[in-house]
Amino acid sequence: MIDTTAHRLRFRATLRPALGSRFQPTGFPDLGAAEFTGYHDGKPVRSLLVESAQSMANRLENTAWDTAGQAPVTLLADLPYVEVRQADAPQRFLTSSRQEAHRLASPFVRSSLLEGQPMTDVIGERLGLANDQPLDYPAMARALTSMDPFVLLHGCFFSQKDWPGQPRFARAISAAIEAYDVEQAISGGRKSDHVRHNTGKNGEDSEDGLVLGGSSEGYGSIPFHRVEYTARHIEAQFSVDVQLLRSYRLDAEATELLTALALWEIRTFLDTGLRLRTACDLELADDVQGTTTLPDTETLAARIRELMPTVTAALEHTGPLTVLWQGGKTKATPKKTRKTARAEEKATAQ
Repeated sequence: MIDTTAHRLRFRATLRPALGSRFQPTGFPDLGAAEFTGYHDGKPVRSLLVESAQSMANRLENTAWDTAGQAPVTLLADLPYVEVRQADAPQRFLTSSRQEAHRLASPFVRSSLLEGQPMTDVIGERLGLANDQPLDYPAMARALTSMDPFVLLHGCFFSQKDWPGQPRFARAISAAIEAYDVEQAISGGRKSDHVRHNTGKNGEDSEDGLVLGGSSEGYGSIPFHRVEYTARHIEAQFSVDVQLLRSYRLDAEATELLTALALWEIRTFLDTGLRLRTACDLELADDVQGTTTLPDTETLAARIRELMPTVTAALEHTGPLTVLWQGGKTKATPKKTRKTARAEEKATAQ
């Protein structure tokens, strides 16, 4: 049995570089590494974001997906998800609600057709979205469980105007990796070109009148600098919002299954997913600490197998729900003009 009575289940894991003492942090466009000032015992500490909450959500979700097989891992194959294929090549797998950044709200999902019906309409109808009608989160959660229950774990914002009320489902799993008391480890190197030894200025004519490609085309030997980090302490933090999952008022087995899935993702990530980047390979430095014991992978998998038949038996759909993507060119339903609407009202009145 997995504890579903707590408000939150929180875990902290101390990590260390698996090779040497340096590591490469996450980088952001036009920002680079995300340094910030943390506070330990009231004293400022130079700190660093190693992995963001949004990236961790993707990494945790990836533990349940077999990338090479383009399908869920065998343990979770019976749980529903939306599989997107190309309309002009239905045999070709394109993507899925498990891989897309916005899950069911992804343009690849919402712009697809399910047996000829736009997925925007299918999702809106199954969620019961309509004007002048309050959002019923328990009912919507039941509908999402039959489409892709991972939406309830990792969140989704149905922000399109075609979805009245634009419901937002918050993440039930939050995670991040931070490093404290950090210092930059600066190094460098040189990209060598064994063929073109003199590029001159980009686009400049050579002596024989030919235009030489320069560094912007990838030619030449180019020196570069590199900034990595060392840290006194690296920590991964996880929180499972069980109270949020309970608020959906699903069956007890479904709530426990979602909680078990969350813990299974965390344990699987810590066991197998800590190579975040080429130069950021981390490993567990100590036992996982938490508000409760984090079971091992096999224990969690065994409980998931026990719960799965009961939960899936109550669902409208299991496994992949295949939809066809039109290449982003769905045919929009023409809007009625006021003149057309008045003419139809007049005809109906007659």
